[in-house]
Amino acid sequence: MPKKRRKLDKNFERIIYSAKKRIELILAKIYDINDEDIQKEYMSAFGEVVNLFESLSGDYDEIGFNENSELLNKKFQDGIAKFESEYEI
Repeated sequence: MPKKRRKLDKNFERIIYSAKKRIELILAKIYDINDEDIQKEYMSAFGEVVNLFESLSGDYDEIGFNENSELLNKKFQDGIAKFESEYEI
């Protein structure tokens, strides 16, 4: 049986690309922190957001746009908003 093609969505690809750039920017800011203890604390807290992004991106890469995509995006957006509100970057 042939493998089912992934359903692609250009708008969702833009969302994932923007999310990836946002992750990279925040990670760069965290790496610029001189105090090692504070840097570790930020990295630990931001790890959850990175995991949410990897779930979002991985699901899209494997399956494509589906009913779960919007839910994963909402979880990621909520996670990054929570991180930014609790930690000053």
